[in-house]
Amino acid sequence: MRTLQRTFLAFCLFASTMATPTGKNLALQAVSQGAHLFSTNFVKNVAKEEPGNLICSPLSANIALSMAADGAVGATEAQFKDVLKLPATKPQTLEGYQNLIDKLNNVENVTLKLANKIFIGKIFPVKPEYKQDLETYYRSDIQSVDFAKGDEAANTVNTWCKEKTNNRIDSIISPTDVDPNTALILANAVYFKGKWAHEFDPKATTDRPFHIDANTVKEVPTMYRKGNYKYAELPEYDAKCIELPYANKEVSMVIILPNKIDGLAALTDKLEEVSAECSTRLAQTYEREVRVFLPKFKTESKLNLGDTLSQKMGLDKPFSNSAEFGGISDIPLKISKVVQKAFIEVNEEGSEAAAVTEVEMVNYSILVPAQDPEEFHIDRPFVYGVINSKPQEESYITLFIGFVTKLN
Repeated sequence: MRTLQRTFLAFCLFASTMATPTGKNLALQAVSQGAHLFSTNFVKNVAKEEPGNLICSPLSANIALSMAADGAVGATEAQFKDVLKLPATKPQTLEGYQNLIDKLNNVENVTLKLANKIFIGKIFPVKPEYKQDLETYYRSDIQSVDFAKGDEAANTVNTWCKEKTNNRIDSIISPTDVDPNTALILANAVYFKGKWAHEFDPKATTDRPFHIDANTVKEVPTMYRKGNYKYAELPEYDAKCIELPYANKEVSMVIILPNKIDGLAALTDKLEEVSAECSTRLAQTYEREVRVFLPKFKTESKLNLGDTLSQKMGLDKPFSNSAEFGGISDIPLKISKVVQKAFIEVNEEGSEAAAVTEVEMVNYSILVPAQDPEEFHIDRPFVYGVINSKPQEESYITLFIGFVTKLN
């Protein structure tokens, strides 16, 4: 059994504001909705395996796995469809991802770039139809690599990764991760950087208490701004949420804050329901004056996702010796490893985030009348997401999701 190695994705986003479908957008809507459903399930399961601070890119994982899914057949393809929530037909799936990649590569007023690449072992036979799909629909470049030369091959992949993530993710594989049996690496990179629509004044940043748990409090640099934001209470989940837009208001950071210091675990258990309710409430509310206290933070995570995908999310077939990737090659293949490396930094100017996933295979707002300002004081563990949304197109893409449980 040869191993389809290093399906590799790199997503880099700067945590700043980012902001009835036509026939052309039906495929995009279907893929976007599926990616959103996948993202909440993905993060819920990852969080259980990775206690503490976490940053991950569900979109990065989704695109990397969808590139592998394009070459799957039979029961393996059926599992990919179920777990990734892919559209019913392959043409709609391919058109949807093509439109998604093109759409995200043309978001104005922020820097957002997606890139795909396939690194193929120089003697490994990949079907031309599969190459064509990746080139046409995933906008992927193709490069031949000699995986027998571990140092050279790793350097080639890591250099591409570093370039596409603005030096934020400098390596995803080591020379020992590849060998003559490595068939190919599918890589997807995304870089995002954007400023807040309303930046925080650095002069207002002061040390304030952050409750790590009921017994531990630490003074941490905390930003402050009073302004108009979408804000909603979530009483049924004992939490509240706020939307902080970037310079392009189609991109935003949404923060969900439990009312209790130890309330994050309960939110994580119901993350799908909480995120859906938060999105609905924010879409229906008006901007109001809010005093926002947000800690500055920086998080980096490296995740081994194989067990999470195969044992927790039901994607076990592609990892088994009975995997079916006949659309890629007539030589038997399986996924051996899925790894994601991610980074985010949030400060007064905006946010910067990056992620790399490696899959190895042998509306406008209206101001409400003046009232006393609400206070959104983020002084305890919380969950956040960097979202790209267009409510009028029913498009809602989660670029990054993370948890902050402690601060340095």
